[in-house]
Amino acid sequence: MRRASRAYGSQAGRLVADIDHDPWGSVRASLYETARVVSLAPGLPGHGPRLTWLLEQQMKDGSWGEGPAPYRLLPTLSAVEALLSAVRSDAPSGTGREQLAAAAAAGLAAVLELPPAGPWPDTAAIEILVPSLIVQINEHLGRHSIEATSSLGPWARGPRLDVPHGFARRHEQVAQRCRSEGVPLKLHHTFEGVFRHVPQGAVPAPHGLLGSSPAATAAWLATTPSSGRSEKAVTELRTVARRYGGLFPEAAPLRAVERLWVAAALAGPGLPPACRATVRAWIHDIYDAAGVRGAPGLMPDADDTAMAVLVAALADEPCDPAPLDTFWSGTHFDCYVGEDTGSITANAHALQALDAYARCQPTAGAAHRPRMDLMADWLLAQQQTDGSWTDKWHASPYYATERCVTALARHSGPAARTALRSAAGWVVATQRDDGSWGVWSGTAEETAYAVKILLSVQSAFHQPGGDRALNRAESVLEAASRTPGHRHPALWHDKTLYAPHAMIQAEVMAALQMLRTRNEIVLTAPGGERDTEGTAS
Repeated sequence: MRRASRAYGSQAGRLVADIDHDPWGSVRASLYETARVVSLAPGLPGHGPRLTWLLEQQMKDGSWGEGPAPYRLLPTLSAVEALLSAVRSDAPSGTGREQLAAAAAAGLAAVLELPPAGPWPDTAAIEILVPSLIVQINEHLGRHSIEATSSLGPWARGPRLDVPHGFARRHEQVAQRCRSEGVPLKLHHTFEGVFRHVPQGAVPAPHGLLGSSPAATAAWLATTPSSGRSEKAVTELRTVARRYGGLFPEAAPLRAVERLWVAAALAGPGLPPACRATVRAWIHDIYDAAGVRGAPGLMPDADDTAMAVLVAALADEPCDPAPLDTFWSGTHFDCYVGEDTGSITANAHALQALDAYARCQPTAGAAHRPRMDLMADWLLAQQQTDGSWTDKWHASPYYATERCVTALARHSGPAARTALRSAAGWVVATQRDDGSWGVWSGTAEETAYAVKILLSVQSAFHQPGGDRALNRAESVLEAASRTPGHRHPALWHDKTLYAPHAMIQAEVMAALQMLRTRNEIVLTAPGGERDTEGTAS
């Protein structure tokens, strides 16, 4: 056991050190964002290689993107529009117009193969971004220079794309509101979806990337005269491109989110002593009495604020949860002011945070108990009939379910115990033949979440089949941890799917350590009896 703990401490220490030296975040390039920059900022250095990269990423069916077909709608539209924009451009790119047009035509055909009514994923602003791209694509197809390109085939003469059911009205409403009231801060991250509908200067010059988004920044540049302010934005885009090999991620920098989620995960089996000083420094840098932002240019939100409070408590540096008050709705927390749909995982994190704070500061924490009870009731009411939970920030129910189970595992009462049993039963029943778990296919990330669910429940009461499921899962996590550069599938929601590698690596690392030492783990059982300690991740 000591050898396993030393190995875990060493691995966690290296991961924390790597993150500490990288202010950007370990995510892969985003096809959607890169295509938007190709279209909106073609003068940016590296335009030709980015076009070539887009062509290389096209799938055999003509689509672009990761995940099931509905998730590929937005990245495919983004790539098609970028290629058509390049076909119309006279600027040399190193790639022939006919080749670009042929790839665009295949992408258009792939879009027509998608079901016209979805269901579409609940990714950020999809109801705004999809109609906006379709309008731009249809405008391209109506131009003479496009019609003269033979590689487009029938698309040179028609048909045109229709906006999928359920999207058009919402986009028009948002556009009208932006024209009359200005662009709210919450739309800065997805400004490329509305930039054509607002007057020049409607959004002030960003200090870094607009809304932390390369695409939004490129859209701002497309409507801004050349000046010192626009040159600053160009410099920022060039800096991001250098960090990501000439391409662009979903958001940059991902510094606060990555550090908080990694620290919370590593605290599951116990935050290694070698990591504590660095994690405490992170907290001093990230925690904000006005609310924490996931990235520069975004709104403060309850999820990141809760995670900062949680990590601070786990690192024995408790911070006041008062910034969460801004987001309280009366029964649960809104993720951010003006939110359209609530987040289950943000509330699970908030419940964990308030509980961890109360354990560090019992007198001050007692005032939060009534709110914690209301949050627990709200989370219990969101559980699916099969025992799982789902959330808008992640494609997998294993992520949301692990967050809810971890939060509710310290909550007393028969309703919580019933919910935990149901969740554990669902996990045991959905394990794959190879010992993994996954919503689309077995993944190490989702297996880590499933393992943590079962360990939380097994500490409180025996779950039939739980021990066998855990034993089978251990080899899956071992294999992933031994594979250098293991490519984790994209399961996290922003505008499209993305994979925050360091965060996933921390989850896998922590779950594997908890499995190796599960006979020593101490949890606080739902009924209040003291069984273990240190699993609030």
